[in-house]
Amino acid sequence: MMCEENQTQVTQIRLLGFRGLHKYKPLLFIVFLLTYIFILAGNLLIILLVTTIDHLKTPMFYFLKHLSTADVLLTTTIVPVMLGIIFLDEGILLFWGCIMQLFLFGIFGFIQCLLIAVMSYDRYLAICHPLRYSSLMSPDLCLLLVVGSWFIVIVLTLSEFFVVIQFNFCGLNSIDHFFCDLGPVIELTTSDISIFLWQDFVLCILIIFCPFAFIIVTYCCIFFAILKISLAYGKRKVFSTCSSHLTTVCIYYGTLITVYIGRSDESTSYIDKYRSLLYIVVTPLLNPIIYSLSNNEMKRAMQKMMSRVYQKD
Repeated sequence: MMCEENQTQVTQIRLLGFRGLHKYKPLLFIVFLLTYIFILAGNLLIILLVTTIDHLKTPMFYFLKHLSTADVLLTTTIVPVMLGIIFLDEGILLFWGCIMQLFLFGIFGFIQCLLIAVMSYDRYLAICHPLRYSSLMSPDLCLLLVVGSWFIVIVLTLSEFFVVIQFNFCGLNSIDHFFCDLGPVIELTTSDISIFLWQDFVLCILIIFCPFAFIIVTYCCIFFAILKISLAYGKRKVFSTCSSHLTTVCIYYGTLITVYIGRSDESTSYIDKYRSLLYIVVTPLLNPIIYSLSNNEMKRAMQKMMSRVYQKD
């Protein structure tokens, strides 16, 4: 299908950004720039520590390294463009640049669901099957779980990509957002999207709901295993091994529920735009804080790295 004679094919997408907040532009720019720097510094530090410090070369931290990598890629896909929009009051992206941002955002966002589920499986084996943990969670299995997660997400996301690029985008090209999110982009198409909506629903079930259900099951098993421990000290010690990950689960899925399930018919794109900041900047910012402040092994690793730096000086 082609555009009608009185319509033009969309070649550029106009992102309206944070309209109505012009007087706060310097403040917004500084806050988001500093937040982006903290996100990069915190997650890159985790990646560096897990890669170089020997006692962090365990399955849990191996998965954490990939989660931090996804956080860096997710924010880098969105935040630099967002900063440009704040500085210039609006942004212009080529249509294909917008589509690429949309699907990179989808890949880096969805992969976190599977990685968090993989991390819950790791905690389940460590607590419920401690004697067999080393043999079950082997380096080969860790690699398979990570590569398999990336492969599943890329294939499923590309299946949507190939559908979207066949849609007609004619006439309107303005989006009241600071990045190319799926909902606002799809609203611009003049094609029938009924089948696509079902496809997107199935994809969300597979990549968001199923991992979440798996996490709930694993933590139920962990909870009952902890209840069987007679000593209070033993319970606290075992629970501490999964407290950081459980906090990450609550923050990540709490954010998704707030952004998507929390929508109603009265919700506007204006409100959804600000909700989306939760998973674009807040969650990637909190993950390094959670694992650096509440994890003793991570603290030891940072102390070890600092001592190496001082010794070189």
